[in-house]
Amino acid sequence: MRLYSGPLSLFSRKVEIALREKSLPFDREMVPFTQEKGYAPKHSAVLAANPKGQVPVLIDGGLTLFDSTVIFEYLEEAYPKPPLYPASAKDRARCRLLELTADEILLPPLRQLMTRTSPPDPDPERQRQRVADADRGEIALRDHYETLSRRLGSQEFFCGSFSVADIALFMTVLWVQRLKGPRLDAQPKLAAWYERVKSRPSAGLAAEEIAAADRELSPPL
Repeated sequence: MRLYSGPLSLFSRKVEIALREKSLPFDREMVPFTQEKGYAPKHSAVLAANPKGQVPVLIDGGLTLFDSTVIFEYLEEAYPKPPLYPASAKDRARCRLLELTADEILLPPLRQLMTRTSPPDPDPERQRQRVADADRGEIALRDHYETLSRRLGSQEFFCGSFSVADIALFMTVLWVQRLKGPRLDAQPKLAAWYERVKSRPSAGLAAEEIAAADRELSPPL
């Protein structure tokens, strides 16, 4: 397999964790990225594979895929062991909803924090608005933490055993932490879950590589 990834691509890192959890060997190519210009110029292979021009892009033999959720589902069907989805249809649906929660419910307020690592806006008023938006994003994320903590309950992982839901939610929470968003101190169950996932070699390696990329590419926060 070949994976086109990005040093600070949340969705690419999700796929890397899934590949390592399934012990699937892959060649990884990091596409160019800077905080000033983003993914520019865009990699020609990524542009050819994905109409959106975004990573991750996974190539497995003659099959080329993009979108982390599509890649998750392909890996589960093509390489089912160890499973990253629950066994029953209802539990799999709940797991998919949790992944969607990470990708589409938590991501909007998280995006408001992402300006913290991008160059300041030269217009003072627009920069003040960015700071205010980030503050509002933090409030929303704290509310989501409470919801997630209730959803987790006394379980070790969100779907019983480790799953794509844990991968997606972990990466989102990791991004909040790296952008100096709300800490998990007020949610001890969620904090314990986060450390539990981070202790897995696949997730721990992703976290270490993201921290190293930040030291090279991002301003200190």
